[in-house]
Amino acid sequence: MKIPFKYLRLAIVAEIFFPWLLAIAGPEPVDSVSPLIGTGDHGHTYPGATAPFGFVQLSPDTRVPADPWTLEGWDGCSGYHYSDSYLMGFSHTHLSGTGRGDFGDILVMPVTGGVNAPFDAQRFHSHFSHDKEFASPGYYRVWLDDYDIQAELTATAHAGMHRYTFPVSEQSHLLVDLVHGIGNKCTEAALKVESSNVITGFRHSNGWATNRTIYFVIEFSQPFASVELEQDGKLLPPGQIVAKSMNVRACVDYRTPAGQRILLRVGLSPTSIDEAKMNLQKEIPTWDFDAVRQAARKNWNENLSRIQIETPDPTIRRIFYTALYHTMTAPQLYNNVDGSYLGPDKQTHSGSGFQFYSTMSLWDTFRAEHPLLTLLQPGRVNDFIQTLLVSYQESPDHALPSWPLAGSETSTMIGYHSVPVIYDAYQKGFRGFDAKLAYQAMTNTALSSRNRQGEYQKLGYVPWVKDRTEAVSRTLEFAYDDWCIAQMAGALGKTADEEMFARRAENYKNVWDPKTKFFRAKNPDGSFHKPFDPKEVATADDDASGSYTEADAWQYMFAAFQDVPGMIRLYGGDAEFIKRLDQFFDEDSDMTHWRIDVTGLVGQYAHGNEPDQHTPYLYALAGAQYKTARRVREIQLMQYDDTPAGICGNDDCGQISAWYVWSALGLYPLNPASGIYVIGSPLVEKAEIRLDPKFYPGARDGIFTVIADNVSKQNCYIESATLDGRPLNHPWVTHQEIAAGGTLELEMGILPNKRWWQLSQFENRK
Repeated sequence: MKIPFKYLRLAIVAEIFFPWLLAIAGPEPVDSVSPLIGTGDHGHTYPGATAPFGFVQLSPDTRVPADPWTLEGWDGCSGYHYSDSYLMGFSHTHLSGTGRGDFGDILVMPVTGGVNAPFDAQRFHSHFSHDKEFASPGYYRVWLDDYDIQAELTATAHAGMHRYTFPVSEQSHLLVDLVHGIGNKCTEAALKVESSNVITGFRHSNGWATNRTIYFVIEFSQPFASVELEQDGKLLPPGQIVAKSMNVRACVDYRTPAGQRILLRVGLSPTSIDEAKMNLQKEIPTWDFDAVRQAARKNWNENLSRIQIETPDPTIRRIFYTALYHTMTAPQLYNNVDGSYLGPDKQTHSGSGFQFYSTMSLWDTFRAEHPLLTLLQPGRVNDFIQTLLVSYQESPDHALPSWPLAGSETSTMIGYHSVPVIYDAYQKGFRGFDAKLAYQAMTNTALSSRNRQGEYQKLGYVPWVKDRTEAVSRTLEFAYDDWCIAQMAGALGKTADEEMFARRAENYKNVWDPKTKFFRAKNPDGSFHKPFDPKEVATADDDASGSYTEADAWQYMFAAFQDVPGMIRLYGGDAEFIKRLDQFFDEDSDMTHWRIDVTGLVGQYAHGNEPDQHTPYLYALAGAQYKTARRVREIQLMQYDDTPAGICGNDDCGQISAWYVWSALGLYPLNPASGIYVIGSPLVEKAEIRLDPKFYPGARDGIFTVIADNVSKQNCYIESATLDGRPLNHPWVTHQEIAAGGTLELEMGILPNKRWWQLSQFENRK
C-alpha cells in the first residue's frame, strides 16, 4: 500500500518537533531494552540471547583471562566486555552481573580459510565492531570482520539457535570447543558424531560450581562435508566418531556459496544427552530462526509489560526497561522441560510439579529483586521456595542454600538469606509450599554451626578471630535473618521460638560502639578489637579490616533494617540519626585498601555493592523524607545511564537493576521481608503494575498505579500524596495496599515539603 506523502510528512514533523509525544506513548517495552547496558565498566552483564529466567544464555565470549582476581579478569565474569575488540565465539551458558565467573559451555565459532589443530577458539578469534553489533531481548547479531560472516543468535528456555551467513568459500568451518570455559577448567568432555548433521556430548568442569556437567546435542541444518575430531591437541584418525578427554574439540567443514546460511539448533540438559534432545525437540522443532526469534521477543514483551510506564524521556525509558530485563535473567532454570532436575545430591530427580531454579545470588537479591518478583512474577515464587526447600532436603549439609549455582551450593557470601525470601513469600500469601517444612529448614539452618553460626549462638555476636573474617557483617546479617524467622514463628503460632529469635534479632546491638557510633568487631572476651579504621576494606590479619563483607564500617553502619526505630535510638534520636546519614553521604570517598567491588561512591555510600543500598530511604523513617528524595534522585541520575557503562557496579543477577526499577516507581522495600515500601522519588510520570489475578484477585482492575504529577529531574520532592484519593500522611505503602490495586498519586515539586508526614505513625509500626 502506498502511503500518501502528507501522512509521512506529518509523522516526520511529529518525530522531529514533538518527540515527547512518541516517548509518552512509547514503543513496546521490549523495544526499549538495550542488553549492551552493563557490558562495560564493572557491570558484568552479557549481551546475548536468553529467555526470561532461561537455562540457556547464548552469548559472545570476548575474554577468558587467566587470573579472575585481576581487574581485567573480574570484568570478564560474563565472558564479554564492551572494551574488547575481538571475540572467540559463542557459548551457551553465562552469568549476569556476578562478581565471579563460571559457565561458558559449548563454544561455537564460525571461520573461513585454512585451519589446523588445535581448534582452539582463541587462536581463531575475529575482530568485530560495535557499529555492526545489535542486541535485543532474545536476539543478538554481530559481523565477524576477519571472516566476513554474520552471526545471529536466539534462544528458548532450554535451547539455543544460531544462524551464520557465510561468504563464498571452499573452506568454511564451525569450530566446537569443549575446552573453553569462563572461570572454570574442563575436567572431562566427550563428543560423538551421531550422523551427518548431529553431534552430541557433554562437558564436565570444576570452577565456582564444582563437579558440574552440561549435556548437549547440536543439530546442523546442512550435512557436513567432513568433520575432524581433536583429542588432547591431536587429530583423531578419519572415521573415528568419538572423542573423550579433558581436551576435546571439533571442526565441522563446509563449502559455501555467497550468502549460504547454516543454522544450528542446540539443546542443553543438566542430566543427560537424551534429555538435551528432548528439550531441543520440545522447544525448537523446526528450522525457522525468525519464528524462534519472534517467540522470544513476544515472551520478553509479555514479561516486561507487567509494568507499563509513561515518561517523556526516552533515556529513562531505556534504563528502566533494561533494568527490568536484567531482573529476569536470574534465577535461572536448572531443569528439563519435563521438570526433572539435578539436585544438590548430584542425583536426577523426576519432576514434582514445580520448576527447579538455580543461580540465586541471595546475598544480593533478597534485598530488592525478590520482593519485586513477588509482584511481577508471582507464578514463579512458589517454585523459588520449592527449590530452596528441596535443596535443603537434598543437600549434603542439610541446610538452606546461600548461593546456589548449577544446582549445588557454592557457600559464597554470608548470612542465611534464603530465610527472608521464604518469609517474604509466606507473609504475602504464597502457599504453594509446605510451610512446616519451610519453618523447619529455616530454624535448622539458623541453628547449625556452619558459616560461624556456632560462635554467634554462643556469644550473641561473631567474634573477630585471626584468619576468620567478616565478623561484624555476619553478626548484622544473622540478626536480620533471625528477625525473619521470628516473624515466621509468630505467623505459625510458635510463641517460644518467636521470642527466642526476636531476642537474637537484637544481636546487632552487641557490636554497637556508642563512642565511635559504628558497628565494630569484638574479640571473644567482649572487648572491641583494635586497631579500628572505619575506612578499612581490605582483608588483613593484623587489624580490624576483614570485619566487613566487601565494605568498610561506614557501609555497614545502618545495616539493622529490621529495627529502624531501635537503630535510631542507638544514634540518639531522629536528629542525630539524620546528621549521621548526612555525614555518611558527605564524607570523602577515600578508603584504606580499596576493593574493586566497592564502586558507585557518593561519599562513603557505595551504590555498586549491596550492603548499604537501602540507606537513602532511612531518612524517610526518621522524619526527613525530603532528604530521601534528594539522595535517591542523585543516585538515579549519577549511577545509571543507557551506555554500556550504565551500571555502576556488578549487577549481581539483577539486584542493582532492581533498585532502579523500584526507585523509578517511587518505592523501595527497605526491610525486604516487611511488606512495607518506603516512598522515595519517582522518575516516571505514571507507572502501572499489572497484577496477576490468580495471585492478586482483590486488585481493582488488576492494576496498581503510581502517578507523579509535575515530576522532572529537578522536581524530585513530594509536596503531597494521596492513596485512592485519600491523603497519605506517611511515606510508605504496604504490600496489601498494592495488592488491592488502586492509585498512589504524588504531587512533585522543586522545593521540599518538610512537614509532609507524621513520624509517630512509623514508631507505632515497630
